[in-house]
Amino acid sequence: MKTLLKNGSVVNVFTGEIMHENVLIGDGIILGTGDYTEADEVKDISGCTVCPGLIDGHIHIESTMLAPAEFARAVLPHGTTAVVADPHEIANVCGTKAIDFMLAMSEGLPVTIYINIPSCVPAMPLDESGAVILAADMIPYFSYPRVLGLAEMMNYPGVLADDPGVLDKIKAAKAAGKIIDGHAPLLTGHDIDKYIAAGISTDHECTSTGEAAERIRKGQWLMIREGTAARNLEALLPMFDEPFCRRSLLVTDDRHPADILRDGHIDNIIRRAVKAGKSAVTAVQTATINAAQCFGLKGVGAVAPGYRADLLILNDLDSVAVRDVYCGGKPAVINGICQPFDAPSYRTPEWSSVLDSFNLKPLSADDLYIEPEGHTCRVIGVIPGELLTEELLMDLDLRTNNGIDTDRDVLKLAVIERHKNTGHRGIGYIKGIGLKRGAIAASVSHDSHNLIVIGTNDEDMAFAANRVRELKGGSVAVDSGKVIAELPLPIAGLMSDKDTKTTAELNHALNEAVRHLGVPENISPFMNMAFVSLTVIPHIKMTTHGLVDVRTQKILSLFAK
Repeated sequence: MKTLLKNGSVVNVFTGEIMHENVLIGDGIILGTGDYTEADEVKDISGCTVCPGLIDGHIHIESTMLAPAEFARAVLPHGTTAVVADPHEIANVCGTKAIDFMLAMSEGLPVTIYINIPSCVPAMPLDESGAVILAADMIPYFSYPRVLGLAEMMNYPGVLADDPGVLDKIKAAKAAGKIIDGHAPLLTGHDIDKYIAAGISTDHECTSTGEAAERIRKGQWLMIREGTAARNLEALLPMFDEPFCRRSLLVTDDRHPADILRDGHIDNIIRRAVKAGKSAVTAVQTATINAAQCFGLKGVGAVAPGYRADLLILNDLDSVAVRDVYCGGKPAVINGICQPFDAPSYRTPEWSSVLDSFNLKPLSADDLYIEPEGHTCRVIGVIPGELLTEELLMDLDLRTNNGIDTDRDVLKLAVIERHKNTGHRGIGYIKGIGLKRGAIAASVSHDSHNLIVIGTNDEDMAFAANRVRELKGGSVAVDSGKVIAELPLPIAGLMSDKDTKTTAELNHALNEAVRHLGVPENISPFMNMAFVSLTVIPHIKMTTHGLVDVRTQKILSLFAK
């Protein structure tokens, strides 16, 4: 059947023009644009603008806390018709079984979910993940139709040091003709040259225009990221201007469901860029044809003959007011309402290991005690709105509440191995979360996703950690030995088995609960906590083995000598 979209305007992403023309679609593709008048179905879209469906160039679906089908239902009304997903969160829990799971659960959805194979499982040698994925394990996946390449190469020290295991993964991807995503915060000069020369063509970790311009000038694609924890849009607004806009695309990386429902997805980034004075057409180009060209997606990302009919009908371009969405020529959203679609089931014996990923004994308060070996301690300093941390040296009284000092916002932090019951625990201190009482705990702690807990006393910390264990994954907030809010995440300890609205409501209630525990409005404690163990973002992080200097990848003593 042929459908004609009549009397609207069309965003031409090749020329940057807005054309007044009709659009004819059929057999899943765009058959033509221009003065077409007849079709099996004619829709008058007078006053509306047609543009390509939006593409998120880098996202971890697990970080939305939604299963793939629920994620699709959440983002479709916001105009997202394709994403490039890196399942390294769940792969760090369940290995190649997790990749199989994400491929199976994303099959046949109206949103096209492309996959990049995780490059860093574990992220770094000091991490304790639930699995290890080597180059040989990746090779079979490169022949899968929706697999585009190798996901973000976070182990940039390994690239710079010519680590054989790291280089084997890059060589395997290059041999298969696949793209290699990057992740190299603060790398510059000769180091970034070597990193790019290895074959790495993108980066989403830029936090300044100087860093971003260097990436583009040296041939990389710049990913402008605006997620829940890392928000780089404001700093990178100049990248929407010539000449940089031709090599820029938009990504969310990590975005919580409440933020998607409230603010949107890629459409939100476009709106904010336009509000800051940037061209709506340029912003649409970054979110469509640029992303398609970056990943070598032929026939995707434009309203042009022969291109896949992933289309948005907008009531207003500047505000990206989505009325209808077509995916492969079929209506997926009508008048803002997502249409029903079938989704694969994960409640089968095949995926039992994904639904039961915890292997950990209960904890006691004594397990979290720090034996005093001095007074001057290394404390992780959280930087609001950033994944970067700083190393603070602080004098703490470990004989009074074992060093916890809420007056100075110094809290205890623990990362506890939960995959193989090794008993390993890294314990130290953190500043910048804001808790005045109680504790918070979660099984979401990038990238190994061990159990992580922050608190004002050992008893509440142990209670919170044990509740996450009982839930087989999730996030909890406790006060005086009572749960005040929780969000169960039983799928690998990362994703909810509930619908988007319920997950968002539980997420919102959890964030509201921590405000009552003293956390200020400008801090997203669970998102910040999730990245405190990420050993590929400077400067110091906590692992199951203790504090790590990200630059040197060496274990640090908690006590400064």
